[in-house]
Amino acid sequence: MIFSAANAAARHLFTKPFRQLFWKTLGLTLLCLAALWLIIRQLFFSYLWGWFAPLLPNFPEWAGWLGLIAAIILGMGLAFLLALLIAPITALIAGIFLDDIAELVEKKDFPDQEPGHALPLGRAMIVSVKFLIIVIIANILALFSFFVPGLHVFVFFIVNGYLLGREYFEFAAMRYLPEQDAKTLRSQYSTTVFVAGLLIALFMAIPLLNLLT
Repeated sequence: MIFSAANAAARHLFTKPFRQLFWKTLGLTLLCLAALWLIIRQLFFSYLWGWFAPLLPNFPEWAGWLGLIAAIILGMGLAFLLALLIAPITALIAGIFLDDIAELVEKKDFPDQEPGHALPLGRAMIVSVKFLIIVIIANILALFSFFVPGLHVFVFFIVNGYLLGREYFEFAAMRYLPEQDAKTLRSQYSTTVFVAGLLIALFMAIPLLNLLT
């Protein structure tokens, strides 16, 4: 069931109605990542330069090379940070269009069933932002496993598999059920939801392909 659903999603991805939503989601995701890059870089380097600049007259000439190396390392660190944020940002942006996507899926794949009802925009945004905060905190905590070779990969999939499966299932379920009933239903099918989330996390772990998630 999980793989057939994933296959159906892949088939729909580049059809015209889905393609329009895809470009919107992709564009907003890239825009958010670019904005985060500029903001973090500006804040971090401004602070670092403000602390470092007064010391420059006291440094020998070769210290300039150290500054260049430090800048390269910091740039790589920022790129790594943005890579970690792709999962939560993609999830947040996708959450904005999730009801639009769900309506297309219901019409295309389940025409004989009663369609669901979209969450009010305010409530949908609250759920998305809350989920974003949880994912960011969880991934920051998961960073500590980076110091144990091999463990960080395992932790990444476990954490994001659980969180992504949980978010997308509850978003879809809340089109048909009250929020608490959707959570209860997720608990009843926790293993299936987790495996589906793992599949999403697998796509998110592949560069470029993760933008299609």
